[in-house]
Amino acid sequence: MNKSIQKGLRIFLFLSMGIIILWWLYKDQNPYELLEIMKNDVGYGWIVLSLIMGLLSHISRTIRWQMLIEPVEKRPGAVNTFLAVMIGYLANLAIPRMGEISRCGVLSKYEKLSFTRLVGTVVTERVLDLIMLLLALGLMIVLQYNVFADFVNNKMDLSGLAKFFSSWWFALIILFAGGAILVFRQNILNSQMYFRLKDLWLKFKEGLFSYRNVRNKPLFFLHTLLIFVLYFLMIYVCFFGFPFTRELGPGAGLAVFVLGSFGMVAPVQGGIGPYHFMVISTLLFFGVQAPQAAAFALLVHGSLNGMIMITGLLSLVAIPLINKKE
Repeated sequence: MNKSIQKGLRIFLFLSMGIIILWWLYKDQNPYELLEIMKNDVGYGWIVLSLIMGLLSHISRTIRWQMLIEPVEKRPGAVNTFLAVMIGYLANLAIPRMGEISRCGVLSKYEKLSFTRLVGTVVTERVLDLIMLLLALGLMIVLQYNVFADFVNNKMDLSGLAKFFSSWWFALIILFAGGAILVFRQNILNSQMYFRLKDLWLKFKEGLFSYRNVRNKPLFFLHTLLIFVLYFLMIYVCFFGFPFTRELGPGAGLAVFVLGSFGMVAPVQGGIGPYHFMVISTLLFFGVQAPQAAAFALLVHGSLNGMIMITGLLSLVAIPLINKKE
């Protein structure tokens, strides 16, 4: 089967799964009740403040990315870097994980930078983001252990995964792969493809380890922390916009932020479905009624992705105009 067709089918499959999850979550909800909550029970000023927090996090990410790029290439312009970041977020709404590649391609084109090195810096970013998310998860476990225990015990089933990794099938795959590499090692090392991949890896590694040569490391790690503080505030300030979440406190906000983030990293466009499931499940644990939790997840997710869509489209239009003279 053609690779493009395979990729298209995979994207369609994940999107379909997300839509099915979304339908399952909302099939028993009264749409008029959801509309009534959104019409009469929402303080939209808090939603706007949440979007401002989100925009500030993207600006902080832009600065951090500039700092990562500078040791391996020239420091790119702030405007082009920000626009590339927003185009990347827009691309993720169309095809999961495409944003990382898209923003590197855009910045490479308009700033005349090595695409491979840029990809390396983005991998570094993702590693740092994963570390921060795991630290946030650890903090949530300490502060909201009951939420985490309930989620693991009632919402996750890892038995199938554990069974596969302990099976003889997995051991056979590892042995076969290792044997093939040993047998064909010399052929691999002498191949043209190997030298091309090696050259790509060296450039990629430069970007990956670029943080070592960042000029202002305290500022770099401050932005890494700031990005996640703003992510948390982006969710938590929304609590004040709903009467049923206003009194829950920052611990509940942290739980919704962390578990919702795991929903967003699912390979589904914009986290549609998995994000709603995680947020609704968490709010139900804190005593929020199902229609209210459903309205919260729908509005918060919709507003944040709407902001990304608008700013991403504006960035897509603006960046060739700004760089027209070049």
